[in-house]
Amino acid sequence: MLRLYRCPTDTPFPVNILGLSCFYHDAAACLVQDGRIVAAAQEERFTRVKHDASFPTHAVAYCLREGGITTADLDAVAFYDKPFLTFERLLETYLAFAPPGLASFIKAMPVWLKKKLWIPDLLARELDYEGPLLFTEHHESHAASAFFPSPFERAAVITADGVGEWATTSYGVGEGNRVRLLAELHFPHSLGLLYSAFTYFCGFQVNSGEYKLMGLAPYGEPRYADTIRRELIDLKPDGSFRLNLDYFTYPVGLQMTGRKFAALFDGPRREPEGPLTQREMDLARSVQVVTEEVMLALARHVHRETGEPNLCLAGGVALNCVANGRLLREGPFENVWIQPAAGDAGGALGAALAAWHEWADAPRTPDPGDAMQGGYLGPSFSSSEIASFLQREGIPHERLDDADVLADRTADLLAEGNVVGWFQGRMEFGPRALGHRSILADPRGRDVQRVVNLKIKFRESFRPFAPSVLAERAAETFALDSPSRPGGTESPYMLLVADVRGATTGGEGLDRRHHTDSPIPAVTHVDGSARVQTVDDARNPDFARLLRAFEARTGCPVLVNTSFNVRGEPIVCTPEDAYRCFRRTHMDALVLGPFLVTKSMLPDAEADVLSAEQVAEVYGLD
Repeated sequence: MLRLYRCPTDTPFPVNILGLSCFYHDAAACLVQDGRIVAAAQEERFTRVKHDASFPTHAVAYCLREGGITTADLDAVAFYDKPFLTFERLLETYLAFAPPGLASFIKAMPVWLKKKLWIPDLLARELDYEGPLLFTEHHESHAASAFFPSPFERAAVITADGVGEWATTSYGVGEGNRVRLLAELHFPHSLGLLYSAFTYFCGFQVNSGEYKLMGLAPYGEPRYADTIRRELIDLKPDGSFRLNLDYFTYPVGLQMTGRKFAALFDGPRREPEGPLTQREMDLARSVQVVTEEVMLALARHVHRETGEPNLCLAGGVALNCVANGRLLREGPFENVWIQPAAGDAGGALGAALAAWHEWADAPRTPDPGDAMQGGYLGPSFSSSEIASFLQREGIPHERLDDADVLADRTADLLAEGNVVGWFQGRMEFGPRALGHRSILADPRGRDVQRVVNLKIKFRESFRPFAPSVLAERAAETFALDSPSRPGGTESPYMLLVADVRGATTGGEGLDRRHHTDSPIPAVTHVDGSARVQTVDDARNPDFARLLRAFEARTGCPVLVNTSFNVRGEPIVCTPEDAYRCFRRTHMDALVLGPFLVTKSMLPDAEADVLSAEQVAEVYGLD
């Protein structure tokens, strides 16, 4: 962390620090005022370009607006990585692998020479700002995002992703207002890039389709796991590893894998949108198994080295909910806390908090829950703003100002089998919809997953849905146990996978869908597991109220909760986005704040519904 300026913490005004991440993928901004996270948002939500990497102009404007300030009021701007170190890595990698990497080098250089090497000037120009610019290393930002908002006074920290400047994995210790990284693994040896290589080889998009590969894994058998262990990765007992670069082309090429990789795994890469075969399912399962082994070995080593009972996680690999679930159940740590925006967007938050605690040397008092405020850090829209939109567009609606009445009406619709768009309060920061920008449904129906996947989300039918459950009822429905908490662990950010109690499984491959049964089949994956969100009154009282109303009618304290968007589209941000998504799908009802709109209220309800092909044309394939 640079210390070129003294932070003015002795002024009577709040200290405002803006965190930024951009120019790779998932650009974001975050405003921290006197150490409190005031606002955070991804740029894609405003521009409607999924994974938008451009300078987060709209996200910055939102954060400043939420904080009631302008750039003139900023005390520092913190960027989430060090561009010169990344450029050094590119140059050294090219020299190490030349001449095969010439094509990718030539492609990358213009962007670097025209923009990325001039990021300090670019940030100052874009923000019209002349104050301190601070730069944290990429994994320092991830580590800061993991530890500083956590509920722990001290904890071990693990970060793992594709690559930052050089680091791909790191660990350290957070204590008080400091995070010390103790060791790193460097590019090209990367667990994130190993997973992305299989994502690419199975026909999914890198930096987007990794969660699809995770969802595909339970359909397969780990018949390639030994091959991966024998040929691709040399895993040491301490969790460190080296990849066999003979099989990967990402250090030098524009693709992740080449012919030798294909020969090892029985043929060429699956074409995007091509048929899924048992091979892809087995590859997904195999790399998932190996990924979990690496994370468990690393966690055990870090536990031995640090002696800490608590663990904080961040980096893209921390979004692997299945591995997180195993860490909780089998790992040596008593408590695990995962940054909900664990990917690069969360780097903006980590950079800002690192600046506050380490540059400004401000003390830290952990929040007993955590400091993420449920992840609800994005824009909200008042009832009057939503009413103005509905009236301006002439949209028929019903107003239900009593929160209990609204919950009852919505629960009635859900219990009758309707699919409801639920738009409330501040937008979530991070990749998960947590009950503020969600599509909801009854999880008890056997056909719900197929209908919502194909008629509303327009996405692949193999992909599971996640459940939201009342926190006080979670342990009855899901095996959210850990050695330290046999009665159940909370999962407010939908980052843990647990078994569904009473679920039965069978069959092989995609046929497993027909042999999986549980009391809540719509959210039970083919291995009997679910990616759980626990909902409580403190973080999300409106969603908890709705879950209780639904339980009162059905006896089921669980709802299907999937993000409010269609395939290829960012999660909705505004009432206009939500209504557009509602009109373009077979969704039955939309709840915008206190306003209810149903398709039966609309005279031309199905006029704007898109086909899967039209959705792909409008939003692209993710």
